[in-house]
Parts: sequence; C-alpha cells; structure tokens
Amino acid sequence: MSRYNRQRTISNKEFLCRIAGLIGMIAILAVCLPKGGYSKYEYKIGEPWEYSQIIAQDSFPVYKSDAQLKRESDSLHNFYEPYFMMDRTVFDMQAVRLRQALRSLPSDRVPAYYLPHLTEKLRFLYSQGIIGAEDYDELKKEDIRQVWLYENNESQPRYVKQLFTEKTAYEYLMNEEDSIRFNHGRLMRCALEKYIQPNLVYDAGKSQQQRQEIDAQLVPFIGQVQVNQKLVDHGQIVDEYTFCVLQSMERFQRTRSLSNTEKLVQLGGQVTYIAIMMILLLFYFEQFRSDYLANIRTVMLVICQFLLFPLLTFALISHSLMSVYVIPYCILPIFIRVFMDSRTAFITHTLSILICAMALTRPYEFIVTQTVAGLVAIYSLRQLSQRSELVRSAVLVTVATLVTYFCIELVHGSPYSTNGFDKWTYIYILMAGVLSLLSYTLLMPVERIFGFTSNVTLVELSNINNTILRRLSEEAPGTFQHSMQVANLAAEVANRLGAKSQLVRTGALYHDIGKLENPVFFTENQSGTNPHDNLPYIQSAQIIIRHVKDGLRLADKYQLPSVIKDFITTHHGKSLAKYFYVSFKNDFPDEEVDARVFTYPGPNPTTLEQAILMMADSIEAASRSLKEYTEENLNSMVDKIIDDQVNSGYFAQCPISFLEIADAKDVFKTKLRTIYHTRIQYPELSEDKRER
Repeated sequence: MSRYNRQRTISNKEFLCRIAGLIGMIAILAVCLPKGGYSKYEYKIGEPWEYSQIIAQDSFPVYKSDAQLKRESDSLHNFYEPYFMMDRTVFDMQAVRLRQALRSLPSDRVPAYYLPHLTEKLRFLYSQGIIGAEDYDELKKEDIRQVWLYENNESQPRYVKQLFTEKTAYEYLMNEEDSIRFNHGRLMRCALEKYIQPNLVYDAGKSQQQRQEIDAQLVPFIGQVQVNQKLVDHGQIVDEYTFCVLQSMERFQRTRSLSNTEKLVQLGGQVTYIAIMMILLLFYFEQFRSDYLANIRTVMLVICQFLLFPLLTFALISHSLMSVYVIPYCILPIFIRVFMDSRTAFITHTLSILICAMALTRPYEFIVTQTVAGLVAIYSLRQLSQRSELVRSAVLVTVATLVTYFCIELVHGSPYSTNGFDKWTYIYILMAGVLSLLSYTLLMPVERIFGFTSNVTLVELSNINNTILRRLSEEAPGTFQHSMQVANLAAEVANRLGAKSQLVRTGALYHDIGKLENPVFFTENQSGTNPHDNLPYIQSAQIIIRHVKDGLRLADKYQLPSVIKDFITTHHGKSLAKYFYVSFKNDFPDEEVDARVFTYPGPNPTTLEQAILMMADSIEAASRSLKEYTEENLNSMVDKIIDDQVNSGYFAQCPISFLEIADAKDVFKTKLRTIYHTRIQYPELSEDKRER
C-alpha cells in the first residue's frame, strides 16, 4: 500500500462534510458556467463545410459581418456634425468689462485708441465662436471637421478649424502687425486673458438626435432566410455570405428564448457533467491519496486551485474579454506538484481542463494543448528550488504548447486556407507563458495561507548564514557540527528511500536549535568541565529534555515553518534520556522512579522524513562515543540503535516498511565506514638512513 493511501474509517461528520463540499463546488461551477447555446460547428471562410447539409428550421435575418458593419459605420460617421449653441451675451458682458478696465488706466500706460481696436477684435472672436478646451479635444478625437452653430432657431455651419479656443483667442488678441502703435508691453498690461470666455455650448439633445438619424441609415442585415431553405451543403466552400448566414443562424439560436423544459435539460446536462468530474476527483483521492483528504490544508488548496481556473475561463467567455489561451493553466500543476506530488498534479489539472472545455466552441484544440502543457510542467519541474528552474519550465511549457497547437493547425489544413494561421492564438500562448512566471511570486502567499513549505523556502532556510544557524555555529559549535553530520546522513537515506531529501536536510539543521539556551550542558559543546557532575540526575535530565521546548520557542521567534517545528518535537519522540535514567536506577536501586520525568514530550515521528531524522540523530550521536571505529563496531551500533527504536514502537505511526528500515541501515553503515575509515600510518626514516 502506498504511504499516501493510509486507509482509515471516517466518521459520519467527516462524510457529510465531504458531500457538502462536493455539492458546493458543483453548485459554484454550475452557477458561473456561461448560459446559452454553444456552437456545434467549426468553420472558416475559404474552407469546405465538413458537416452534413443544414436546412433552416425558422426564418431569421442574415446579419452583416462585424467588419462590414464597422466599415459602413465609419463611413456614415463622416456625416455626423454636432450642434453648439452660440451665446451672444458673452461678448456684450466682456466688452463692458474691457471698457471699464481700460478707462480706469492712465492714458500714458494704455492709450485711448486701444479700446475700439481691442473691442473689434473681441467682436470678431465671439462671432467666430470660442469653444471650450474639452469640447475641442473631443471634436479632434472623433475627427469631426464641421459643426453647426445655432442662435434664435437659426443655424449655420462652421468648420472646426475656424473656431477659437481660449488659448488661440488670446494669441489672436496679442498678435499685432503694427507693433509700433500697439506695443506688446502695453497689451500685456491690459490682461486680455480675463475677457476670453467660451461662448459655444454643446447641445447634447440636438447632437444625439442627429447621430441617431445617421445611425438609422445603417442597415445591419443583408438578407432573409426562409423556412426550409438550404443554408449549406456538405463539401461546399464557405464564402463570406455563407459565413454570415451561419453566424446569423447561431445568433438567432442564442437569442431565441428557451422553454422551461429546454432550460431544465440544459442545466441538468451541465450539472451532471460537472458532477462526474468532481466525483472522479474525489474517487482519486479516496483510492490513491487518502492522507490528503485527512489534511484540511491540502483539501483547501486543491479546492481553490481546482475552482480558480474554470471560474476565470467562464468569466472570460461570458464577457468576451479575450481568448482563454491567455490564462496560464500550467500554474495549477506546478503548485500541486511542488506541494504534493506529480500524480495528483496531473489528475487535478486534467479534470480542471475538462471542466473549462465545457464553455468553449472548439474544445478539442484546447484540451490537447493544455494537457500537453500540464505534462511538460510536471516533467520539467521536479523540485522548485531555484528561480532558473521555473524559467526553464515556463519556456518548455510555452514551446510545447506552441508546437502542439501548430501541429493541430497542420492536421486541419489551416495553413492552406485563405485565412492562414490564427496569429493571435500564438500571441496569447506566449502571454500565458510569461504569466506562468507569476507562480514563483505566488509561492510565498500560498505558503502563508495554506501552511505549506516549498523547496524554495527549504533551500533558503538551509543557508548556514541565516541568523539562527550562524548563532548555532558561534555559540554551540559542537551542536552545529552534529547537525551538519545528521543532515548529510539523513539526506543520503532519504535519497535511497525516495523521501523528501531537502525537507529532511533542512529539518536536521534546525532540530537541535534549542541547545542554544544552555549549550554547555551538552557534551558536544563541552571543553573539559561537565556541569552535570554537580547536579542531580533528575535535574540534568530535565535540562536535556527542555531543549525540545526551547527549540520550539526559538522556532516561533524566528518564524520557522510548522514542518520544521515538527522535526524539533519528533527527533527524540517519546524516548528516555537513557544516560540519566539508567544512572539513577543504578545509584538508587531501592527508590521508586517515575520514568515520565526522564521522558521526552514527543510525539513520535508520523512521517517517513521524521523517522529518518530520528534514526540519523541517534546514530550520529552514538558514533561519537565509540572507542574503536571498526566495521564490526559500527554495524553493531547501527543495528542496535535502530532495532531498539523499532521495538520501542517509535515508528508505529510512520509510513515506513521493514524493507525501508533495512535500506536505511545499509546507508548508515556505508556512510559511517566512509567517515570513520582507518588511515594508514606514515613510516618514519630509520636512524642509520637519516645519518647517511
């Protein structure tokens, strides 16, 4: 049985929660799924009709294509001329203000003949029309060349280039050919900008009425299809008119109101399809990954990832935003592969893609390309430990998707059609490849939200320049060296057993950080004096045992992941501090001893990686106490320690087999023989040879 599939009896409450979650996911997807009919046909202009003959069942108009409607609309737009109301009172008011201002100035500053001259120039400006800057910019934006100015129910056309803005009106007032009589400095003293005010007001009502009259001239359809009329025959080349007929038929079918029975049948089909996919997903976890169902964090991650991409797909299609190929679907298998395993990543990705394909008119190409993309993502990203691996995976996924879609186009003969390749789909695929790089930036939020730890985080934690590891190397160098040796031993065993080597290596580096609180009480950090010589056995045992709780406190202080904290609590399990327990029993044989005061708090290991660390920690520590490093002594020590741990039941809750324990022993023995191998003694030169 797989270590991922530890079958257990679930309670009625857990069973009901699973059913409720399943129904909730089905309901969410069914509600968000785009409603309406979906095209059963795939066709392009210039290609033969591959299906059977179609006879019209209803009468419907044949609408023009979007491109043709746009051309005609743009052509009619040239006749649109908005209306502006001209307000004559603006000139009268500004002329009075100008007269009052100039008469109040001394004649030596502004001569009297300036007033009639400037008044006439103002009269010309307001007769031509001064328009606001926003209205002028809008006219330029819509490329309108002429407008209508009306006053007292009389209107006259005026070119836009003849109108003045506040800026150009001021430039007109300041620009004088006779610069001797009308000095520029004196004109500046007049503050002419104060007397320039727009006198043209946009009339939205009249302008909208004219626009509607012009739009009414646009005829949206080019013909009418009658009942029983043949629309297209098998093998017939789809020309532009036939294409419009087929598009109009689908448009008519979508807009035609469905009866209640038809709506129920459509909804029933959607719900049944989604339910099948969801049940397949649940059965997969029940059959092959039962442990994941017992972990609420894993369940929530799968649900969120599984729902996210179908909902994004439905949203894009419902609002016609852009092609679904722009969505980086490969992020789903990347996350599932990093945090779980490759088989779960493939199954989850495939079922999610099948649900997304429900809303597409051409699901075949989508399913094939995205399945290939998911497989390449899983194969190319075995362990996300470096940024370069994600970039490489994104490049491979993008190339594989492009090549797959290109091959599908070749099979369907698209290069030989009049339309050629659909270049936009390739652009969207490239964009999705770039967006897939977001998975690296999303790793940390996902870890924080769902409580997972990726290999990227583990690699960063393995850096010995981290604050806590640097403290360990400086304040407890013996413990630091012990942790390094344990990490190497445990990683070798993990590689042999197919466990997570990076996880067990990182856990080994931090498993003894609690010894930082009292480093001198541990033999590996002592240099001659042993403080336990002056302490009772019980007190010494409590100091040694306390390094587990101290380690957890330091782990909280330095915000270590929970998976690393599990190594701190389980590396001794519920074992005894044997040295002090046996010493107490020997020195006080007549006294009753409570074994609990000499017992570590635990718990015992529950994962394969925790079991490996427990074995490696005990073996590395015991190897330092051997008097003679012979092959027989090393083998005997390894067998004795691991057999004692097995017999004591420390691995009872671990998914580890006897074969894996035997393999672990072999690795430990081989590594210890390499570490403690006997060196040859170098010979010394004899006395008589030295004299010669």
